[in-house]
Amino acid sequence: MNTENTVPAQRHTILFIVSAPSGTGKTSLCSEVARTVPELCFSISHTTRPPRPGEKNGVEYYFVSREEFRRYLAEHTMAEWTEIYGNCYGTSTETIQRVLDSGCDIIFDIDERGARQLVSAYPDSVTILILPPSLAELKKRLTERGTDDPSSISKRLKRAQQEIEAMSWYQYVVINDKFADAVSDLTAIIRAERCTRNHPIITSIVANDSQTAE
Repeated sequence: MNTENTVPAQRHTILFIVSAPSGTGKTSLCSEVARTVPELCFSISHTTRPPRPGEKNGVEYYFVSREEFRRYLAEHTMAEWTEIYGNCYGTSTETIQRVLDSGCDIIFDIDERGARQLVSAYPDSVTILILPPSLAELKKRLTERGTDDPSSISKRLKRAQQEIEAMSWYQYVVINDKFADAVSDLTAIIRAERCTRNHPIITSIVANDSQTAE
């Protein structure tokens, strides 16, 4: 069998959009899946907020000035963006294209507004909603986190309910009850979506088999 001219088929790259109410653990899930699944990159956003202790530019975020962020918006180079508590967050089209050109899929940790913008720009994106087992469990996690007072927790729970209703259009739902199980479910979704988009390989196999037959 002559394999000298065999060229592997280009895999169809995918954007995986993951969203969840605050305190559900989506960032930890996305980080773990990006660490363990081959050819999957965690998207790095731009932000105008200052770095927190230990954060590095180009690792957690690309830290930019508000003026620079406004320039990106004026030039229409942000695929999605939002403003939260006075700080801007967004993903540049350049960042996305660089990852896709490398042959890797991308996993995004963004809110529902950003998800709608990304799906509008990239219709083939896969949307995944991470949920707690219940709002009671979410309240327990927010309380144990110790970063919010009771009034803030009450507001977060109310907003969580609104967010869940707003994100009912997402394609997949993963319940983050036990972390390992949620990681397994999220990984399974990624693998399944990759299998559904492997049609270019069919053409490659047929073409290579034809050459072999000759």
